[in-house]
Amino acid sequence: MSGAAGVGSSGAVGASSAGAAGTSPSDAAGVSPASAVGTSLPGAAGASPSSAAGVGSAGAVRTSLPGAVRASIADSLAAVDAELARRYPGDPGTRQPVHTVYVPADLFTAGTVRDWGDRALAALDEHARDAASFAAVLGLPDELAEPVHTRVRAKLAREPVEDLRIDFEDGYGLRPDAEEDAAADRAAALVAAACAEGTAPPYVGIRMKCLEAAVRDRGIRTLDIFLTGLLAAGGLPDGLVLTLPKVTYAEQVTAMARLCEEFEKARGLAPGRLGFEIQIETTQAVLGSDGRATVARMIDAAEGRATGLHYGTFDYSAACGVGAAHQSMEHPAADHAKAVMQVAAAGTGVRLSDGSTNVLPVGPTERVHDAWRLHHRLVRRSLARAYYQGWDMHPGHLPTRYAAVYAFYREGLEAAAERLAAYVARTAGGTGIADEPATAKALSGHLLRGLDCEALDGAEVERLTGLDRAELDALAGRTPAAP
Repeated sequence: MSGAAGVGSSGAVGASSAGAAGTSPSDAAGVSPASAVGTSLPGAAGASPSSAAGVGSAGAVRTSLPGAVRASIADSLAAVDAELARRYPGDPGTRQPVHTVYVPADLFTAGTVRDWGDRALAALDEHARDAASFAAVLGLPDELAEPVHTRVRAKLAREPVEDLRIDFEDGYGLRPDAEEDAAADRAAALVAAACAEGTAPPYVGIRMKCLEAAVRDRGIRTLDIFLTGLLAAGGLPDGLVLTLPKVTYAEQVTAMARLCEEFEKARGLAPGRLGFEIQIETTQAVLGSDGRATVARMIDAAEGRATGLHYGTFDYSAACGVGAAHQSMEHPAADHAKAVMQVAAAGTGVRLSDGSTNVLPVGPTERVHDAWRLHHRLVRRSLARAYYQGWDMHPGHLPTRYAAVYAFYREGLEAAAERLAAYVARTAGGTGIADEPATAKALSGHLLRGLDCEALDGAEVERLTGLDRAELDALAGRTPAAP
């Protein structure tokens, strides 16, 4: 048995190449009985333990491959290494907003963000006046009722919108050129003023018209006017986001990347300063006529400028022939599209966003509660499927967006922290779960997202895990970056 395994009676371990037949266990392994570990491949013939391994004979560890072999293997994989680093850089280490709010360009004003927060607070006051009543509507456990309610109200008062998209596409429609020109210029001025005053959301930008022939020139012109206006008013905001809708071919993404590059050159901006989201709302974006996953090609076609993939619920559902009554974020067609998006984006640093619901929390309290329950459930469903962002189309969606997000991270805090602390201590402890590095990465990522959206506090996470932010970043494979 020991000869078959290449293990001698003294515990030495080795691997045998051809020609070892009929030898003793220690001979077959090429190892003396001094508890040494060795391998035996061509090139080590006649070598002594010390010459083969470069280590003294006492407890020697021997190898048989010369350095030239390792160098040759490294050379043969150099191009692959570079390609992996380019295509799959990992998480960018920045905060991801929990939602995107869409506002038609003609309705966007200096007071839009504050108005959404005030209307959301008013909806809470009218339809769920305290923590207990809000928790009862959503089915939150008693222990989460007060902390979630308190955080939701504080969020709505301080920063009701995390990511704002001024919409020049479906929400705006076709207008005379002079009208859209003026709207794009006004949007730039309003965004610049909000950034200067400190009242802008952390992320803000526009959704232009798509690059299909009928509206291509109009979309490009609006993009140009908006960006030029921002520069004239003081510069591009750090949280600038651009959205390219209705993409069907990777070549349209390449064209968008070229537009960004040409604008950077024209205005002397640093290469790569402009990035953009790709909206996945056509069937061709998921599966091309060649049978390939087009969305993966789109990420590559963006030449490093793609920041997100956003699922368009209703356009995609309609393209699949789903009837209006059944168009939803949880339709099987939607789940398939988002699963393809998820696999295509994994490891690339490109973030995912789910879509929206068109059921608005308006009208009598019973109807508002029904809409809240639906929205809360859909957001929870998305979070469980690792879609950590989604669209909100009405101020009344904000309370349930934040309630779902905060409950999601708070209810799993202690279990995640205990497992992560046990992993760092290299013991399953009382968790009964032996986690691997990949799971530790997921656990730390979960806690970091909870910190980023302020569902969790840094002090409580550090108390429960014994890890600070930098240590969590390292476990999650993040490159620490400013929000």
